[in-house]
Amino acid sequence: MNFWDFFWLMLWGFVFISYLMVLFQVIGDVFRDPGLNGWVRAVWLIALFVAPPVTALVYILVRGRGMAQRRQAGVDAVRASKEEYIRSVAGEADPTAQLVRAKSLLDDGAISAEEYTQLKAKALS
Repeated sequence: MNFWDFFWLMLWGFVFISYLMVLFQVIGDVFRDPGLNGWVRAVWLIALFVAPPVTALVYILVRGRGMAQRRQAGVDAVRASKEEYIRSVAGEADPTAQLVRAKSLLDDGAISAEEYTQLKAKALS
């Protein structure tokens, strides 16, 4: 195998992997879109199996904007969920929870009395 054979092998391998990524993104979006009913989903999937490259290209051209919006909405929902979880664990959402957490840290000896008064003042402010 010479250099050019290896070069073309790598190029076509890259194109094939890229194509598979696009194909799986389209299939995922077909199932993620709540605006599509079952028959429309079935038509898109059958078209993807009959003529995959053409159907994927048409899908991206016709529904690409909505595809990006649905993906961004999903990312935003995950981010909001993660931030809410972090706040609930850290106790930032509820001052009472902050005081209880600070008191338990004081009782365990993890913080000093001065640190407890600072946390208490911060929670009550």
